[in-house]
Amino acid sequence: MRRAAPAAATRAEERLPREAGHARIRGMKKLLTGNEAIARGAFEGGVTAAFGYPGTPSTEILENLALYKDEGVYAEWSPNEKVALEAAAGASIAGARTLVTMKLVGLNVAADPLMTLSYVGVRGGMVVVVADDPGQDSSQTEQDTRHYARLAKVPCLEPADAREARDFVVRGFELSEKWRCPVILRTTTCVAHSRALVEEREPRPRNETRFERDVPQFVPLPIYGRVLRRKVEERLDAQAAEASASDLNTVVRRPGRAFGIVSHGITALHAAEVFPDASVLKIGWGWPFPDALLREFAASVDRLLVIDEGDPILEERVRSLGIACDGKNVVPRCGELTPARLHEVRRALFPELALPPLPAPGPEAADLPARPPMLCPGCPHRGLFLALTRFDVIVTGDIGCYSLGAFPPLSRTDTILCMGAGFTMAHGMQKAGERKPVVGIVGDSTFFHSGITGLLDAVYNKSAATFVVVDNRITAMTGHQDHPGTGVTLLGEETKAASIEGIARACGVERIRVVNPYDQAQTVAALQEEIAAPEPSLVISRAPCPLHTKKRLGPPRAIDPAKCVGCKACLRCGCPALELAAPGADGKARPRVNAVTCIGCGLCDQLCRFGALGPKAD
Repeated sequence: MRRAAPAAATRAEERLPREAGHARIRGMKKLLTGNEAIARGAFEGGVTAAFGYPGTPSTEILENLALYKDEGVYAEWSPNEKVALEAAAGASIAGARTLVTMKLVGLNVAADPLMTLSYVGVRGGMVVVVADDPGQDSSQTEQDTRHYARLAKVPCLEPADAREARDFVVRGFELSEKWRCPVILRTTTCVAHSRALVEEREPRPRNETRFERDVPQFVPLPIYGRVLRRKVEERLDAQAAEASASDLNTVVRRPGRAFGIVSHGITALHAAEVFPDASVLKIGWGWPFPDALLREFAASVDRLLVIDEGDPILEERVRSLGIACDGKNVVPRCGELTPARLHEVRRALFPELALPPLPAPGPEAADLPARPPMLCPGCPHRGLFLALTRFDVIVTGDIGCYSLGAFPPLSRTDTILCMGAGFTMAHGMQKAGERKPVVGIVGDSTFFHSGITGLLDAVYNKSAATFVVVDNRITAMTGHQDHPGTGVTLLGEETKAASIEGIARACGVERIRVVNPYDQAQTVAALQEEIAAPEPSLVISRAPCPLHTKKRLGPPRAIDPAKCVGCKACLRCGCPALELAAPGADGKARPRVNAVTCIGCGLCDQLCRFGALGPKAD
């Protein structure tokens, strides 16, 4: 671990805040985001193959790692996180160094193989990057991945910035090979998307890939698994001792012993800024707990504050060691622990002390109109949800752009749980005796991720629900990544495009309809027939994402003021290209079309009973 000797006190005191801002530049460096730095670290660490599923805030890692394909690095978007981790496990058991990427909730999907792989182990280093999302900027939960590291009994490293993100990936490979187990690298939204200067290094040669048979190690049947279980506990004890001496954990000593802080990752950097007089123990190797280091640091201060961003995992461990401390009694449990929020913690602990100045806040925005999230102009999902407003049904939704169908004026999603649950929840409701018809919706990428098994379940168990795939031909919400249905891999290679219809037929679905969601008459008619059907049916609402294709669907629309009566029926589709103009001479505020954002889908034309909407005249 990095501990400052008394003679080097000045340098030690300066280290953390200076390196947080990377004020010192040695050699040529690049300004990288945390995700870019993780990709660079994987390349420099000798990664052979990388697998993952897109999900903010982790998506850009594989996209950047794929840029090294000419250097022999293989990267792929897997159908889901479980498949990604299992594929990486196979490569790692054969000796290759591998990387797996996902967002926090993706680890829920990949947890099954992770738990067993902890017993089975790996030969080539395997780093599982999980991006947590304190504050829920782009996620449905704030779950803390450190719980999974503890449950799986594998090491968990927490970089604080992009420089550490690169370094920790390389160290993660080394630790994985030393202990023959996967290593979790936990990042957060702030680390993933903030930038720091990172010096590039020469890559390490890749491992030779050659599987060596070892049944007692790689076949965890009970007779072998019981032995592997004991080895895991022995490994944990040894790792805890190593964690206490590791330079991945940093101690910054301040004069005196009045106050000390234990924290982790980027939160420790924020704490060093807000509490400039406090000694800080920054935990970079968070699990197994560095007990000896925690005891030593706690003994060096009179009062201890443990700052956990997320659940009180560190705090509970410190207290279990018999060490008195402050923690969640003053530190917020929810949300990102920004410097501003840590100022409130300081005020609660030391109300008598003056606070260091905060950066000036941005201009007040209270007078600006609200900007709720909405589907893009011309989004094909809008047509499907607009058609569903014609029916008194329950809609079980899913994770993707189409989640926005829950908001007004469409308001046509009633539940969202997790990827794939749009289908399975619909089936469950219908089988439980729900009187209203139930429509389950998933996207095309979600269908391949975890929708197929739900559809198979519905057919096998004779569901009468209606199932819809909103197929915009891409994984749109996370930034337009390809999936098995697009016919293109992450490396840009053409491949077989999986057919949603073909898979549905193989599952036993006999009623399959493909509709153009921009054609309201066709979409409404198809939904009406399939909702009334006494057997499972699949409606595929198919039209490409215009933001991905970057093409107008037709000429921009315009409103004929002579025909417009101001009924505002066109606004029911919720298209942001439709705006309300200032009231006219008759006092009515009539809609108008923003020709810059309109992509000419024509959906609004079909809502106007007076023929006031149509292609804009040249």
